[in-house]
Amino acid sequence: MRETLKEALSAMEITLPEARIDTLCTFAQRVIAQNEVMNLTAITEPKAVAKLHLADSLTVLKCADLAGKSLIDVGCGAGFPGVPLKIACPELNLTLLDSLGKRVRWLEETLPTLGIHAECLTGRAEELVTDRRETYDFATSRAVARLNILLELTAPFVKVGGAVLALKGAAAQEELDQAKGAVQKLGLKLEDKKTFPIDGANHTVLVLRKIAPTPSKYPRRYAKIKQSPL
Repeated sequence: MRETLKEALSAMEITLPEARIDTLCTFAQRVIAQNEVMNLTAITEPKAVAKLHLADSLTVLKCADLAGKSLIDVGCGAGFPGVPLKIACPELNLTLLDSLGKRVRWLEETLPTLGIHAECLTGRAEELVTDRRETYDFATSRAVARLNILLELTAPFVKVGGAVLALKGAAAQEELDQAKGAVQKLGLKLEDKKTFPIDGANHTVLVLRKIAPTPSKYPRRYAKIKQSPL
């Protein structure tokens, strides 16, 4: 796992201290072990985890300066991409949000043992945003929903001047085309689209800058968001 990760980081021209690479691999190994008793990931082979979880998460480092900034990972699941980003950039102020309590409890128990500090929240994004509206520099998410749905869940958390950092796969451009209405209505503007070849497939980070406040009527109830995406 370690050598596979180092090769992937080198290909992306990302340099990390050896101690942080060790911590990344230790966290990934904890995920693999926990997956035996809890559904955290369908990817469990160590080399695949290194590429498809760790390296994929760290593509965000090529798209934003996270040092000293606040970031919320919406629908964090097992902690990707938020935890690898925190390990790689300890100065990041990280909030992890997931609707499944047992995942959040596992993160709360595991992260301190690795020296990782993060705020862990259980709940739905469209409900918890009430108390955290436009308070974060960045919101990120991976494998949660198509972009036109995802943006309504993430953009309200981001302060004007911040950005949504959406991790997407091969359908990134198709989803972006479909989400043009959402981008405009939520106060966003596409600033950058960076694609990284990982394990024979394209992994894309979309940087959507917050240029205006998100109207207070968003986000809607999730059933409405899913039924009638922006």
